[in-house]
Formats: sequence, C-alpha cells, structure tokens
Amino acid sequence: MTLIKSISGIRGTIGGRVGENLTPVDIVKFASAYALFIKNSTGDLRPKIVVGRDARISGNMVHSVITGALTGMGCDVVDVGMATTPTTEIAVVKESASGGIIITASHNPKQWNALKLLNSRGEFLNAVEGNKILEMAEAESFEYAPVDELGKVSHKQYLHTHIQSILQLGLVDLEAIKSARFRVAVDAVNSVGGNAVPELLYALGVKEVFKLHCATHGNFSHNPEPLPQNLTELASLMRSSRADVGFAVDPDVDRLVIYAENGEPFGEEYTLVAVSDYVLQHTPGNTVSNLSSTRALRDVTQQRGGEYFTAAVGEVNVVAKMKEVGAVIGGEGNGGVIYPASHYGRDALVGIALFLTQLAKSGKKVSELRADYPGYFMSKQKIELTPDIDIDAILLKVKERFSGERVTDIDGVKIDFPDRWVHLRKSNTEPIIRIYSEAKSLKEAEEVGKQVIDIVQELK
Repeated sequence: MTLIKSISGIRGTIGGRVGENLTPVDIVKFASAYALFIKNSTGDLRPKIVVGRDARISGNMVHSVITGALTGMGCDVVDVGMATTPTTEIAVVKESASGGIIITASHNPKQWNALKLLNSRGEFLNAVEGNKILEMAEAESFEYAPVDELGKVSHKQYLHTHIQSILQLGLVDLEAIKSARFRVAVDAVNSVGGNAVPELLYALGVKEVFKLHCATHGNFSHNPEPLPQNLTELASLMRSSRADVGFAVDPDVDRLVIYAENGEPFGEEYTLVAVSDYVLQHTPGNTVSNLSSTRALRDVTQQRGGEYFTAAVGEVNVVAKMKEVGAVIGGEGNGGVIYPASHYGRDALVGIALFLTQLAKSGKKVSELRADYPGYFMSKQKIELTPDIDIDAILLKVKERFSGERVTDIDGVKIDFPDRWVHLRKSNTEPIIRIYSEAKSLKEAEEVGKQVIDIVQELK
C-alpha cells in the first residue's frame, strides 16, 4: 500500500491504514488543507472550488469525502461530475473559480486514486504551493466553518462547453475532417473518455466510431496505461474494422495514443511530434517537452524554424517553461499535448481534433504520416523502489560515472550521448525509478537503458 505526495498531486492506494494509503481521513486532511491554502492565497473567505472525477470505482467515495471537507471549510463547490481532467481545468476558468480538484490517478491501476490540485487558471499548483498544503495537512491547522457559513454544492456539466471550444480553434478544420469520412476506433478503458471521445468525434463529423471499453463503470478492462502491451484489443479492432485511425486515452483523458490503419502503434512519443508539426506549419514558433521525451520533437521544431526547449518531468514544469519561452505548443512524450490556444493543460481531445485535421489535409494514411517523421526508438524500463534504496546517492554516483558526457540534472539524471540518451529519475506517481532511453534502434535503446540499470543494481 502506498501514499505518494508530489507535483502530480496526492496519490495513493485505497484502503489500509491512515497515513500509509489514501484513506478517507487522509482525503479530508488534504482537501481541508487545500481549502485553507486557497483562502489564504486569494483572501476569499468563501471561495468557489470546481470538483471533477474520472470513472474509478473509488471515485464516488473520494468525491463525497472531498465535497464534505470543502463545504465544511466554507467553500462553495461546483460539481462537474464525471469529467476529463482538461474539462475540469476549463470549468475552473469558465466558473471564475478560485481553484479545482480533479479526482483521478491518471494511468495508475484501479486500486489507486488521487487529488490533482488546480489554481484559479485551471493549472496545476507548483512544488512550493504543494509543499505549503502538505505542511498545513501535517499540522492540521485548518478550522472548519460554523453551521451558518457552510458551503453549498451546485451541479454543472462542462463537456459540451469543452468540445465547443475545440471546434472553434482556428487550426481545427471541420469541413476537412467531415469530407475525409473517417472511420475511427476508440479504446477509452472504461472511464470518462468513453463519453467524451465519441461525443467529440461525432461533433467533428467523423463518419463512424468503433467503441472499445467505452462503458464508464471504472472497472478497467485492461491495465489503464496506454502502452502497446495493454492495447492489443485496439490493434485487433483496427484490422478487423478497417478503421482509418485508432485512439486510446488514459482514464482522465489527458494522454492520447494513436494507432495506424494497419493496427500498428503510431508511438505515444509521436503524438506530440505529429500535432506539433501541424501546428508549427501554420504558427511557427518554439516548442517544449520534458527530458524524457523523444528527440524527434527537437528535429521537427528546428526543421520548421523554431527552437526546442526541455523541462523537468511534470505538467506544471512543462507549462512554466512554455510560458517562459512563448511556446506555441508543447507537452510530454507520453501522449500529452498542451496547446496554449486552447488552454495550458494536457488535453487528448484537443490532440484528436488537431491530428484528424492534419490527417485529413495531408491525404495520407496514418502509417504514411508516421513514416514522414525521424525514426527514433524508445525503451521504458523501471526498478521497484525499496526503503533501503538511497535514490539521491545513486543519482549522484551515476552522474559521476558519466561526467565525460553531457549531463542534465534538473530532474534526476539525463545523459546525452551523440546518437542516444538515457534518463534516470524517481517517479512522481509510483514507487519506482524510471529509466527511459532512446536511440536509432530499439536494440540500442534497450542496451543503453540496461547499462544504467546494471550500474544502479551495482550501487544499491
């Protein structure tokens, strides 16, 4: 059982002992501390907080506890129900709310849940703000409202608003998509994407939608992380349905994975590459992705006359860097597209609309479009963390071992070789060390990743 506190929110497994897991007591403490933080930072004694959740089995319980804690702290709650992460982010802005809480553990298995915390711009809190909330929760320094000052709850739906905002984006061409008469397959892993993605596709004018795991009961039919090994049914559906393109999303719909007409994965790293290429063709500028993302985005950005920048892993870090360099698009290599013309948050729905426009205008098959981009291969490996592993000491020793190479240490340790790279870092969402590596072949990528794993095992 696990409880993880990071820039990705408060995340843990349901059940077990207080302080060691995401129990109702822990949820009350964190939600109450968040309410106090919002009150202190805004000066608003009765702030408005938007709350949305994915379809996880535990979602209703966590949602009830959070709503009770927030209203008990004297906050008014706008309950947007089961909603995607980007939908909830947009609702915060539309409601002129002081903040928001998204109840989702993103790609983690069903026994997990989490609180993702937003500011008044519908963006994730930064590390400093998150630490303040953790301190408040630890100190239990919050004071609940008397009966006459309890908050109230209102219920609203924002998916339609979200979709309409996407349809109005200048680079989304409805006529081109409609004329292409696309047949699209969707794997929504039994969460909120089961409602959101088909509704978007129909609004875009897609001819036919083949639904896979779109019932929103939250009992995930497969591991919810949208990796090829978990998407074998989608690959089969692509071939049997003869769909033009396939889309898979994670439970909160901020990650987008694409499948080609032949049932082959487009590559989650290449979602951002393709969408960025389309955006850069029409709005030249800079791009940003995290340190664990493919070099292909750098190559495409430079080809289009822009400058590419890296940021530490985590949406809040990428967004900060995008604002700093005025990026026209950015995101994370795991299928996360951040398009500022829409909003500063990873949004699979925006990614789908832009990609379908690009595909329609290109006149190419998905496999042909993928062949246009630089050929890199990525290996993603991990090491389970145990209490006796001193990750900071290991990172320092790895850095020393490769001191002759170009090393970046803003987030773990990344070693850039001329023709490959490897990135070693502690996960923000799971009790593991992630080892990402990339090269011109999968074998080479796996080899450089294994080299670092061997060093870690040696140092443990």
